[in-house]
Amino acid sequence: MRIDLHAHSNVSDGTQSPADLVAAAALARLDVMALTDHDSTGGWPEALAAARHHGVGLVPGMEISCTTSRGVSVHLLCYLHDPDNEELLDEITKAKDARLTRAERMVVRLAEDYPLNWDDVSAHVAPGATIGRPHIADAMVAAGIVADRNEAFASILTSHSRYFVSHYAPDPVLAVELVRAAGGVPVFAHPVASARGRVAPPEVFNDMIDAGLLGVEVDHRDNPPEGRDWLRRLAKRRGLIVTGSSDYHGTGKPNLLGENLTTPQALERIVEAGTGTAAYLPL
Repeated sequence: MRIDLHAHSNVSDGTQSPADLVAAAALARLDVMALTDHDSTGGWPEALAAARHHGVGLVPGMEISCTTSRGVSVHLLCYLHDPDNEELLDEITKAKDARLTRAERMVVRLAEDYPLNWDDVSAHVAPGATIGRPHIADAMVAAGIVADRNEAFASILTSHSRYFVSHYAPDPVLAVELVRAAGGVPVFAHPVASARGRVAPPEVFNDMIDAGLLGVEVDHRDNPPEGRDWLRRLAKRRGLIVTGSSDYHGTGKPNLLGENLTTPQALERIVEAGTGTAAYLPL
């Protein structure tokens, strides 16, 4: 079985609709995929209809952006949670609102030096989508300011740039607790991706595990080999689920569907642990 449990549609910062994403998964010969848009479950219904049409298994999910007390960014994948859970929904809505305000402030700063305005950015955001820096990057590409998203993030949109604006994000321990309370399965996304910036220290992993973290995304292109080895040892010691995935964003990133995969045994553990909503597995 070919199982990829991390992919984004244009409901967040991917470039394909949920239906087109599922069609792409079918072309990539995936048996099961997960839709994990940032801070949103808005693409679930469309993705499920497409999954039934193409005969691709679907694990409904989401990716939550978190920040530790020391300012380290942590991304938490959650699978099979109740999308209507009030406490989790309130926290996600708070984060989404902060993302919007942050994006608006960044565009104001960028407009001082570049031919860019809010309408330019809005043109790259699907209705109801969770807005983020990738949408600003897409507007910059369209304006000829940069060649692609990678160039934008490596220079103008980096967290060290004077154009950068921080935004509210929940503490990862709180996010884990909320996901578990919503019947979901929390998995730490690309936990040792040092090329992206600072990574969480061991004590953050331990605190998240103590709060109910159930898995770690080990096989991801941004996790270096030595980091993957450390994660596998941690997973064995603490009984965590090990996953692998692409973190596919369509043309927004070079990542390819199915470039890293999750085992059927890991998927089985996720499905058994998730009680908030059901996976679609036509197998």
